[in-house]
Amino acid sequence: MSGIAGWVDFERDLTPEAPTVRAMAAALAHRGPDGFGEWIEGHAALAHRRLALLAPGHPEQVAQPAVVESEAGSPMAVLTLDGAVTNHTELRRELAAKGHRFTGGGDAEVALHAYLEWGAAFPERLEGLFALAVWDVRRQELLLVRDRLGVKPLCYFLTPSGVVFGSEPKALLAHPALRPVVDGDGLRELFAHSRKPGTGIFRGTREVLPGHTMTVRAPGTGHRRYWSLPARPHTDGPDTTVATVRRLLSEAVATHLRADVPVGAMLSGGIDSSALTALAARERRAAGGGLRSFSVNFSGYAENFEPHPTMRATPDAPYAALAAEHIGTEHTEILLDTAALADPKTHAAALRSQDAPSPLGDMDVSLLLFFRALRGAGITTVLSGETADEVFNGYFWAYDPDHSNSTTFPWVSFERGHDAAAGGLGCSLVDRTLRKELDFMEYADQHYRDALTEVPHVAGEGPAERRAREVTYLALTRWAPTHLDRADRMSMAHGVQLRPPFCDRALVEYVYNVPAELKRVNGQEKSLLRAAVADLLPERVLNRPKSAYPTVQEAAYGEFVRQRFGDVAADRAAPVAPLLDAEATRAALGAAAAPSGAFAWVERASMEMVLQLNTWLAEYRVELAL
Repeated sequence: MSGIAGWVDFERDLTPEAPTVRAMAAALAHRGPDGFGEWIEGHAALAHRRLALLAPGHPEQVAQPAVVESEAGSPMAVLTLDGAVTNHTELRRELAAKGHRFTGGGDAEVALHAYLEWGAAFPERLEGLFALAVWDVRRQELLLVRDRLGVKPLCYFLTPSGVVFGSEPKALLAHPALRPVVDGDGLRELFAHSRKPGTGIFRGTREVLPGHTMTVRAPGTGHRRYWSLPARPHTDGPDTTVATVRRLLSEAVATHLRADVPVGAMLSGGIDSSALTALAARERRAAGGGLRSFSVNFSGYAENFEPHPTMRATPDAPYAALAAEHIGTEHTEILLDTAALADPKTHAAALRSQDAPSPLGDMDVSLLLFFRALRGAGITTVLSGETADEVFNGYFWAYDPDHSNSTTFPWVSFERGHDAAAGGLGCSLVDRTLRKELDFMEYADQHYRDALTEVPHVAGEGPAERRAREVTYLALTRWAPTHLDRADRMSMAHGVQLRPPFCDRALVEYVYNVPAELKRVNGQEKSLLRAAVADLLPERVLNRPKSAYPTVQEAAYGEFVRQRFGDVAADRAAPVAPLLDAEATRAALGAAAAPSGAFAWVERASMEMVLQLNTWLAEYRVELAL
């Protein structure tokens, strides 16, 4: 429930290196503003930044890193955890029956006892969202573990004699072994919009793969996949399928509500967030409590809304209000104006939260401000509808044959229909020669071909169902991780833990194997999900077409972006100057008007990316090795 960091070095005693480990943890203070803990002995040093989701003095609150000692009083194993093991109550009972004794009962202590009971296979017993590190004192080995879909981040950097690891790259950059070098592969990762699982932006940095463990020993490292999407025949009829989805989603929401602090709900008025909010409110009422819900809106947005044919059909505000009233939540709309969205300091903060530039501009800024407001309202954990579209095939490109049947990722196929995003969202102002050398498009296409080889299938599938399974697999393993990482970074930047029930293992495994025709009945996206919660929502919300996260349509915001871009482009000493394409820059600045309206976000993306690149190169002192 916070941030983790550590260092293992098999050739030295790390006891004198406490200041380095503390600096790594300090870089993650935003993830855990409520406390700090460390364990250093011999070859290992583990640190933890605590986000309090249990009240101080609560009987289940146990300090981290968690330690289990032998009867002789010597440490056997140490664990530090970020996230929530949602089945820790059930695991505690099972482990207690096997003779394990607990000093408190928090997630970390339960996970550590699970390791002592089942060894390296213990992640298979854990449910929820988690990234954790276990140092086995007896074996002198480190085990890094990441949850199944990659909700919680965990990165590492191998040294000649060990490893440094942390929740975010900024923790690794606080270690003297790592320099902020970015080579061609790092830039490809920035622009391709089809990031390869396990890769990092800075040279030498990697991520523990979702659903994997990584073991670090003196002889070397090893990786093991403990979970993958299973391909199974679906034998349930339509009614049983709907009922099963309702049950599994209800159970997921119930476990994600476990906390000793108030749990809020993000409510946009779309089917995903509305379904979660309705189920959570029902669960809370059964326990004698209520639920607070939150939405984000921009000044004048609903009144001047211009629909986008595939991305944003309707504004959120009216639907969020309708859903909140029907469900009976205490609802708060977080209203942002153009001045707040245009603040360069907040854009820089959004960059720092992700440790890398992003072309999403106002979408990143508004999300960051949203979580800041949640924290200010006393909410430190919140339900989110992340991955519902991936699980239930909600994206239009999942069923539009022009994109779903393309020879690259469907979302990349869609981007290539826009000149401003043809080689990757946000790269149209990058030097053409450099783009040709790095070949962003082939990078994405090769990644696509590699990803296809992983897809599990069921014998006897027809071509259409086989392709539908492939698209769902690609969405869950290649599209979702990028957005889960963004959501985690933005929320944890203000010490708010985001919980996505749609990432629940049992739900994901079940719906992954539901045939496409049951997920999309009569041409309606996510009709399976809608049917599962039909009794909980008003008709207008239940049948609202998908509308993506809002982005500013005002010309004033576009002028802000273009003015800042013009200032950077005119500065020959700007760090980003060597990466700019002169012709494309002149064309962008010579346009008759700044981008505005429904399509503005695509046109702005390249300018936003240049501004972020410039800040990133300067603040992180990035060394480009091209």
